[in-house]
Amino acid sequence: MKSNPRKTTAMKFLGDVDIGSLALAVAEIPASVWDSENSHKPNKFEALDKTQHIVFRFVKSVQDHRESYDLPMWAAWSDKIIPVMEQATRPYGYKNAIYPRVMLAKMDPGGVIHPHVDAGPAAGFPHKIHVPLQTNPQVKFYVEPNYYHFEVGKAYEVNNRVMHAVKNEGNTPRIHLIFEYYDLDQSENY
Repeated sequence: MKSNPRKTTAMKFLGDVDIGSLALAVAEIPASVWDSENSHKPNKFEALDKTQHIVFRFVKSVQDHRESYDLPMWAAWSDKIIPVMEQATRPYGYKNAIYPRVMLAKMDPGGVIHPHVDAGPAAGFPHKIHVPLQTNPQVKFYVEPNYYHFEVGKAYEVNNRVMHAVKNEGNTPRIHLIFEYYDLDQSENY
């Protein structure tokens, strides 16, 4: 599968997003739930190091973005997450879209996501969206060739097909809602 020509070339600011109720709910997640969900997450890639994830939806195969499945926590969280995703993706204007992967990612102080490119075929087509729910000024997000600081309550598309990495050099955790998004009406034979 080829990369989607509609993906940003590096990083694209999508706009402000109302994260109020979602951020409050995420702040209440106990460490035991983070630990439990992280222990059986499907995205156990070396580059992610010690970053913890609560995965709500994931692709059935890293070879194909077109089939995904819901994990048990999706039923309880979808009402809080879907409005945030819909606000974040409004600039695309897709009428028939889908979210194949949805997760929370928590990086504690001192955490890193090592430089990498999402190489699996399933990563090439969807837009990769980040919505920071909690962060600090010392979190640096590298998307080749620049470093960025992603602000709370704003949405960003990251080109996951170029080198990217993250460092949390601050004293508080960084928590992002991360999801993929694509237009079902877009031909993949472009």
